[in-house]
This record gives sequence, C-alpha cells and structure tokens, in this order.
Amino acid sequence: MKIGFIGLGNMGGPMAANLAKAGHEVIGFDLAAPAPEGVTMAASGAKAGSGVDAVITMLPNGKILRAVADEIIPAMDKGTLFVDCSTVDVDSARAVAQQAVDAGLAPVDAPVSGGTTGAVAGTLTFMAGGPDQAFARAEPLFDIMGQKAVHCGPSGNGQAAKICNNMILGATMIATCESFALADKLGLDRQKMFDVVSTSSGYSWTMNAYCPAPGVGPQSPADNDYKPGFASELMLKDLRLSQQAAEAVDADTPMGQRATELYAQFVESEDGLGSDFSAMLPRFEKRGR
Repeated sequence: MKIGFIGLGNMGGPMAANLAKAGHEVIGFDLAAPAPEGVTMAASGAKAGSGVDAVITMLPNGKILRAVADEIIPAMDKGTLFVDCSTVDVDSARAVAQQAVDAGLAPVDAPVSGGTTGAVAGTLTFMAGGPDQAFARAEPLFDIMGQKAVHCGPSGNGQAAKICNNMILGATMIATCESFALADKLGLDRQKMFDVVSTSSGYSWTMNAYCPAPGVGPQSPADNDYKPGFASELMLKDLRLSQQAAEAVDADTPMGQRATELYAQFVESEDGLGSDFSAMLPRFEKRGR
C-alpha cells in the first residue's frame, strides 16, 4: 500500500518506520520530527494525504486533529482509509469521523496502548472504532504496527475504550505506589510484598508487569531512574480526557477524578513533569499522612 503518515514523533515515527520496513511505501509529514528510516517526507500534510491508499495520523490532541483533518480531507481521494491513532476526546474523534464519511472516506479511530517501547517493537494494542469494512481494511496495518487490535464498535468507541482503560491504569498505579510506601513504613520488604501481591488478589498490571519499585519484578522504568515509558503528563492528559467524557455523559467517577487531581499536582506543582507515571512511588515515599 501507499500510506500517508502525519505525526512522526516518539510514537508515530517508529510506527511509520515499521510500515516501511514491512514493504509499504510511506509518505510522511511532521512540522518538526525528522524522517524515520524508510519514510519519504512530503512538503505538507495535504500532500502526504493525496494519492495514497491510506492515511494514518498520530497527533497530540483533538484541536490539532480537527485542524489536520480540515487540511487533509479535501486532498484525499474518495475511498481512502483514514486511521487516526491519536488519543483525543471522544467528541473530536466522532466529529472527524463524520467529516471523513461525508467526504467518502473510510474512518477508523484507533488509539494505542504500549508506549514508545511498543511502538518501536511493533507490539502496540489498538482500540478501534469505526465501520466494519474500514476496520477490516486497517487490520493488516495494525498487524504490522502492533500485536492486537480490538474493534470496539462505531466511531469514537476506540477513544472511549482507551480513556476507560487509562482511568483504571492511573488509579491502579497510585494505589500500587501508595501500598509500597505503606509497606516500607510497616517494615515489610518490597520483594516480599511483590511476591505476595503479584500472586494474590492485589494482582494488577501495574504490580506484575510495570512494578514501580526499582529492582522488583520485571524490568520497568523504575529500574531506569523513572525515565518515561509513559510520561506522567501523558497520564494526566488521558485522565483529564476521562473526566471530560464523564462530565459529558453524567458518569460518577470519583476514583478517576481523584487520580486526575493527584497527577495534576504531581506534574504541575511537584517534580513529575518528564518522569514516568510510576514515579508516583518516590513521591509517596517522601510524604507523611
């Protein structure tokens, strides 16, 4: 396939490179990021989206997605597959999908889980929303860039799945870090705590696969001075999206709201900016009740 790829940052760059490595012709565009290996750069987003079989976008937020859509959709041929892998608000995802449908395009919103490591390794999980036929066309591309793709329903449902997942992730990481800090003060060895919790009812992804305690469990950012696999400010972004969605549909999410407040404090008033979201553990270590 000939693929336009717009947004070649820490996530989009490796994803585009993996598509090129698999033999697809990839035409890229980004305002600042360099060309990934195997990707030919275009002079604009509209030129990257013109005369291709599919366009993939990986953008920072809904406002930018809407602006890029306004630029590229008029340049895209009817029938072109339009896959947006950004994590944005559900309203923006659905508005852009409708804009694409009105232009005769095949839209899929497909935010990802797996972070920069997964983008490089081609092991991302895609949570996709959109028409069945559009998802079927996108699935071979998901197979190259990731290890799993779940069709979650109509347009916008990919974003809904992502923000619900990450609301759980944010709240669970806070609880995991709180528990390690409490264990420290109770004189419980961290390894012993891990051995118990990882095989008991406290089992969770944040404990078993992404443990925030250095030297405990599988390798994680905690073992690399909390350099981000998934940055705290990105977790804050996703938590804020979850609360924006909750307000829109009148959903009661007190744990999600509190997790949002704690990550906002950590990122904006403390030293969390630029660190992994698991760096909540040293934060709690330093704090008393």
